[in-house]
Amino acid sequence: QKPVFSKARLTVRSFGIRRNEKIAVHCTVRGPKAEEILEKGLKVREYELRRENFSNTGNFGFGIQEHIDLGIKYDPSVGIFGLDFFVVLQRPGYRVSKKKRTPGSIGPQHRLIMEDAIKWFQTKYEGIIL
Repeated sequence: QKPVFSKARLTVRSFGIRRNEKIAVHCTVRGPKAEEILEKGLKVREYELRRENFSNTGNFGFGIQEHIDLGIKYDPSVGIFGLDFFVVLQRPGYRVSKKKRTPGSIGPQHRLIMEDAIKWFQTKYEGIIL
């Protein structure tokens, strides 16, 4: 996985950032590595998520305030930064709607909804919904 830098769209003097200045990094992680990172993030949140963390399309996200809670050592040159986790859940066969040649549509029975994501979270991680 390769990190991608996000740039500021506008200059915000109160935050001390200028337009096109690199202000964030994001990365897509899949497979066992993603599950390992998600497990650490959920442990910081004590496996508790709000119902508002889940979207209608079966995805969910949450944030943590300090990266040192994940077990990463503190580096004075970097400081303390927060992290956002966003999990996209899909059933097998979702590629049908994304392919370039003859894309199809996903039927309503095959789409994920909020209740499916909540059920997956509760069974896989024994999570608590507040």
